[in-house]
Amino acid sequence: MTTRVGVLLPTREQAMTGDFGASPLLEFARRAEDLGFDSLWTGDSLTARPRLDPLVVLAAAGAATSRITLGTAALTPALRHPLIGANMVAGLDHVCGSRLVLGLGSGFPLPETQEEFAAVGAPFTARAARLDENAALWRTAWNAARPDRPTAFKGRYWQAEGLDRLPPPHRPGGPPLWLAGSDTPRVLARVARHYDGWLPFLPTAEAYGTAWREIGRLAAREGRPAGAITPALYATVTLGADRESARQELEHYIEHYYGRPLDFMATIQAYAWGDAEEVARWLAGYVRAGARHIVLRVGSLTPLPHLQQIAEAIVPALRRLP
Repeated sequence: MTTRVGVLLPTREQAMTGDFGASPLLEFARRAEDLGFDSLWTGDSLTARPRLDPLVVLAAAGAATSRITLGTAALTPALRHPLIGANMVAGLDHVCGSRLVLGLGSGFPLPETQEEFAAVGAPFTARAARLDENAALWRTAWNAARPDRPTAFKGRYWQAEGLDRLPPPHRPGGPPLWLAGSDTPRVLARVARHYDGWLPFLPTAEAYGTAWREIGRLAAREGRPAGAITPALYATVTLGADRESARQELEHYIEHYYGRPLDFMATIQAYAWGDAEEVARWLAGYVRAGARHIVLRVGSLTPLPHLQQIAEAIVPALRRLP
């Protein structure tokens, strides 16, 4: 399976610089498609790390492109009522023509995320279980119009009737759902049991490989066929003429993005900086560990100029790997 490489739309970067224009995002989307990227992604947050709504942005990007896969990395379903979310995603799937993939997250464990949940009246406790149930409700809704499928959902947190009255998505059964999570035993078990893909941001390829092998073991035990789960990776990269200048740009970016130093964030997320050859070599370690879809966030407040270098130097190097 050839490694696929995608890039994150700079919706959060726009918010950090105070420019919320749609035109630069659509230019970025078209440029990514023209340069041959396989996928285009956007994140989600209301007040913790504010940005334009990902489903609205992807609808515009879907209309402005024709080939590239569109995805969320990651969507936080708890910020929307699940029926509204199911309907919005179904509509977006029609706009995208079945090019949609949803990376789902239960909320980054930081105080500002807890405040964000409280702002919309969403419980922060049991959020992982609530996410799994939200995914189950969506799948029920997206299949409800098909013959002999349930039209009601009765879960621990949500109940709904008349799901067959909702418009179905363009893709039968709806878009693939990937879990954006770490490598804890509970996360790996949830991926193996419930999800179509795994989108972690693990700091080392060694940790990635260990976790991916465990997902494979657990998925086989669940009776899932080989290839049912896409192994992906969310990584942040900053390219520079030399390693030190690239690190300085990345440090500036991370301080503005999270309000925390790079040294701290690099203990929990995947970061690389330096010239293109060095970054490609670092990413290749994850591909050899099993990753087959790399989602790159450009660690810069001006990411568009980095796109061509990534497309010309990093993407082909990863695709050439066995």
